[in-house]
Amino acid sequence: MPSRLAGSTPAGLKLASPKLAGQPVIAGGGLAGLSVALHMDGPCIVLTPTPLGTDTASSLAQGGIAAALGPGDSPALHAADTLAAGAGLCDPDVVRAMTEAAPNAVQQLADWGVAFDRRTDGSFDLHLEAAHSHPRIAHGWGDRSGAAIMDALIRRIRETPRITVLEGASLEAVHAPEGRVEGVWIRHGGHDSYLPTGACVIASGGVGALYTEATSPRGNTGRGLAVAIRAGAALGDMEFVQFHPTALDTGRAGQRPLISEAVRGAGAVLIDETGARFTEELAPRDVVARAIAAHRRAGHRVFLDARLALGAKFAAHFPGITQVCRAEGIDPATMPIPVAPAVHYHMGGIAVDGHGRSTLAGLWACGEAACTGLHGANRLASNSLLEAFVTGRNVAGDIANHPLSTTHSPALSPPTLHQPPLHQHGDVGRLMSAEAGLLRDEAGLTRLLNALAPRVATDDHALIGALIAQAAWRRRESRGSHWRSDFPQTGLPQRFRQGPETMAALCRMSEEFV
Repeated sequence: MPSRLAGSTPAGLKLASPKLAGQPVIAGGGLAGLSVALHMDGPCIVLTPTPLGTDTASSLAQGGIAAALGPGDSPALHAADTLAAGAGLCDPDVVRAMTEAAPNAVQQLADWGVAFDRRTDGSFDLHLEAAHSHPRIAHGWGDRSGAAIMDALIRRIRETPRITVLEGASLEAVHAPEGRVEGVWIRHGGHDSYLPTGACVIASGGVGALYTEATSPRGNTGRGLAVAIRAGAALGDMEFVQFHPTALDTGRAGQRPLISEAVRGAGAVLIDETGARFTEELAPRDVVARAIAAHRRAGHRVFLDARLALGAKFAAHFPGITQVCRAEGIDPATMPIPVAPAVHYHMGGIAVDGHGRSTLAGLWACGEAACTGLHGANRLASNSLLEAFVTGRNVAGDIANHPLSTTHSPALSPPTLHQPPLHQHGDVGRLMSAEAGLLRDEAGLTRLLNALAPRVATDDHALIGALIAQAAWRRRESRGSHWRSDFPQTGLPQRFRQGPETMAALCRMSEEFV
């Protein structure tokens, strides 16, 4: 019997439905959200604004999942690479737990039907990516690993009758009047409905679409983070926005195709229009991204050249990348690929502990929407799908251990939604890219705060942008993905949290921040 898939009609959700009231609500249809749902041992509801499996960063992921699966490798070596990339801000306990869980996670996904690519002896075909000391990236469908994983999990979701999927539905707000979740508002088919529940999981992805050029889906604007902080939860590490060095340079604004780090791992080199190399291709992402940006500012174009390393074998190794390149008139086997940095991942998010619990009772977060401490100031390549799956599993286990949090009597009538209509201004992307991009300084961040802070009460995009700007303004050093041209040195390691009091201060345009 398949899972219940509700379409985009408003009749899909009722206030006092005995079947839905009290069930955990999972906001997000990517790998993290599906992992929570599949690891639950009881009924739950998955909200996805688009048809299941579409418009998610998980489905777009190319590289795969990092895990110590090959000879000579170990979770300890994987942890050491993760800590090094994180530039002093990773939580070592979280890193240790995640890297130790990685081999089992890959095996569990394989057992669930994920078609990982294998060698002739049946072992995992492992790729090498930047800042990894060993080949440890398990991948599927060539360079379409995220799609391979999501395909298997969506099939499993559809075969699980206890999971209700509401397509065309989004989380609008969380009701937590006494510091504990009591229910959620859901927009479904153009109508807002209230659902009593004591357990909400935000797995809604990152913030990349707040910038003009990003590899992220257009829906990744940090909306789940805005819902969380408006309800009373704290956010962490908001200033750390990772730029991928090699997005396809289409010359257009908006979502850009990714040229996977695995292409450089396979031997491709970065050159300019003269054919000269100018940086170390397998350095950490922030280093390579800044090198490319600096070379472009100096008037050069930048290309990823795989002609010698792969040539005619490129399409067999990277069929998805070949397809998107050919759509732009580029044959990677015979032509260099034009590339430029683009926003790719957010290390910050809803501050959670090792169980995925936020600072608001009854609210959990996982995947890119969460700030777990795994990534520190700069995510190591291919740790994101790993984190999404494992943290989803952890959240499901924690909810199962807190049965009272999911047992809730339906209210006789929904509480009032004390939230004004959220107006979103089209210039946020331009402002974010100009002032909170790869290179930042006090003057630019101050301009950004002055532009966005007056809007935060009525605009979720402005709220998240202002929180990123405020955290970046406060961090007067350069570390990992956060680079201040006016403070190029690295200071003492410290992590910042922002809660509702920060949002209130932004609303007041406090002199402390601007």
